[in-house]
Amino acid sequence: MTGSTRSSEGLDHRRKRLLFRCWHRGTREMDIILGRFADENIASLSDDEIVDLERLIELPDPDLYAAFSGGQPLADEYANGIFVRIRAFSVPGHQA
Repeated sequence: MTGSTRSSEGLDHRRKRLLFRCWHRGTREMDIILGRFADENIASLSDDEIVDLERLIELPDPDLYAAFSGGQPLADEYANGIFVRIRAFSVPGHQA
């Protein structure tokens, strides 16, 4: 069970693949953070945001989780754009 509440119907192949990958990270915490964001936003992301998300999800789960929880910063090349949007969406009290 993925937890996804969004069907991939109507999405292009690239977005379908990203939706799947966001829900199948390897750690449940990251599934929830990235998967919920993808469910809500995948259809409306710009091409640049899709590229940023594809790059971001290549990072290891422990590094991403530490960044989302505030325990460790990400490298500057990842710590803006889509990361900021996901963090604001997922972590109470953070603004985009």
